[in-house]
Amino acid sequence: MSGRRVLMTVDAVGGVWRYAMDLAAGLAGSGMQIVFAGFGPRPGEAERREAEALGPLHWFDAPLDWMATSEDELAAVPGLIDSLARRAGVDLLHLNLPSQAAGLSTDRPVVVVSHSCVVTWFGAVRGTPVPADWEWQRGLTADGLARADAVVAPTHSHAAMVEAAYGMQVPVTVIENASRLNAETPEKEPFFFAAGRWWDAGKNGAVLDAASPSMPWPLVLAGPSLGPNGERLAFTHADHRGALSHAETMGLMRRAAVVISPSLYEPFGLAALEAARLGAALILSDIPTYRKLWDDAALFADPRDPAAFAAQANRLAGDPALRHTMAEAAAHRARRFTPAAQTKAVLGLYDRLSAESRPARAALPDAAE
Repeated sequence: MSGRRVLMTVDAVGGVWRYAMDLAAGLAGSGMQIVFAGFGPRPGEAERREAEALGPLHWFDAPLDWMATSEDELAAVPGLIDSLARRAGVDLLHLNLPSQAAGLSTDRPVVVVSHSCVVTWFGAVRGTPVPADWEWQRGLTADGLARADAVVAPTHSHAAMVEAAYGMQVPVTVIENASRLNAETPEKEPFFFAAGRWWDAGKNGAVLDAASPSMPWPLVLAGPSLGPNGERLAFTHADHRGALSHAETMGLMRRAAVVISPSLYEPFGLAALEAARLGAALILSDIPTYRKLWDDAALFADPRDPAAFAAQANRLAGDPALRHTMAEAAAHRARRFTPAAQTKAVLGLYDRLSAESRPARAALPDAAE
């Protein structure tokens, strides 16, 4: 599909932004043109420049589904996407939120990627179905999945969760995420590091904060503790540096000897991959995603037990040889998640869908938004 044009939806709240930028860079390097359609809170200037270096960025005043209080707030989304797809003359739509496919009238192939959803989040974090007043989200996501020509998940464990939650009319294709970070073996310093959207209970920051007093080294955290809908987590023990840029976060991760992810819900877990590429040893929550990706290349802890994280932290801090062995194992495993492999898999999916569909219409004269 080299030389053709793709509309890719993005948001600036979480890991979708990093996924989209890294994948778009790989696609652009293969000769594709990218048109971004953004939803939710607007990105900062640095993020906007990053996107615009890869393709035009169109931002719409419509929320992400998990930020909306009713389905009515999302009513304009399919029309906005359809309109931009026509005017930009794209050949395929790559939507990073399945609900965005619900109600589309485009005749272009539609790929949706499930990076997360409220149904699987509630199942993993709360152990319950979604509340009754969120059932509309289940229905909207189910409609989007049914509308798609292909559904993608970043891991087999998340694919299984999506299939169990919704039932699927098309099989879920697993395309693992990647990181463009160069592999490094930098000098390390004696501190633990973790990064995440800490206002999200799925990231489980409270457990890590509770473990901090029993850790032999300082625990440094990066990431916002106040969410867009007013969610908040206050840290008592850890050294929380707040919301940092990606470059600043990677700077701390580059120095940290050990990186920890205590997540209860992680469809992929990009921070673990970034840490492995930067030479850190990993302590990860013992959840299916991390076990499948990092078994034998990380230490694991019960995500609901602060003492388990403290014990693994003490184990690594007190054993330099083990720390070195685990860092090497993580770095070796990280070589599997390459941008080249991800781009090749996505292009293969695009090519298959394009071969099955009729050619897209030519762009109209004005593709500006």
